Amino acid sequence: MHRFANPARFLSIARPLTAWFGWGGAVLIAVALVGGLLITPSDYLQGQTVRIMYVHVPSAWLGMAGWAGIAAASFAQLVWRHPLSAVAARAMATPGAVYAAICLASGSIWGRPTWGTWWEWDGRLTSMLVLLFLYIGYIALANSAGKDAGGQRITAIYGMVGAVNLPVIHYSVLWWRTLHQGQSIGLTSSSIDRSLLWPLPLAALGFTLLFGAIVLMRMRALLADMKVEARMKRLATA
Repeated sequence: MHRFANPARFLSIARPLTAWFGWGGAVLIAVALVGGLLITPSDYLQGQTVRIMYVHVPSAWLGMAGWAGIAAASFAQLVWRHPLSAVAARAMATPGAVYAAICLASGSIWGRPTWGTWWEWDGRLTSMLVLLFLYIGYIALANSAGKDAGGQRITAIYGMVGAVNLPVIHYSVLWWRTLHQGQSIGLTSSSIDRSLLWPLPLAALGFTLLFGAIVLMRMRALLADMKVEARMKRLATA
């Protein structure tokens, strides 16, 4: 990974990857949504509301994966002083927060006809809401801490500490038997019928590629801002 620590080398790869990820994700999302909304049958218990799954599940996955990426980038920043780590972590924060918000909103819409309530202080729902608040706190801290080494170090520590919430989200349905259903999809099996399941991997991959494209665009924008700022400082001291 240290080969890509050079911003110029990273940008030469990020530019074409942004387009590939973006268009590839858009195509997969379109195929998955057409399949999920128009082709798959309705569920025998949940009816048409089960189709929210094709947005809700990928959003939940990427809300968690976004913070896992922040924690990994923060670790690389603190341990190896990787020059792009802080940029990558900041770039993942906003799209990760958006996916976490979509997860909560779609889950609430799904829960109203299924559970009879918009919200319940359930272990899974509450820990996901905590994740959204962690994202908001990270974005605020990153913006206020500035680009000096001390501020970036504090932000990186926050990013790593916040990862404690991820296993809480994952195991919440096992630790607390409340409203949210248990784990439906495992590594080797699934409780979801195959006639309903097949668009879900396409949606998950499509949303993941779109997430990657957004992160790469944001990293390129942050690097451009840093380049402009450095140039302005040189002009001010000239």
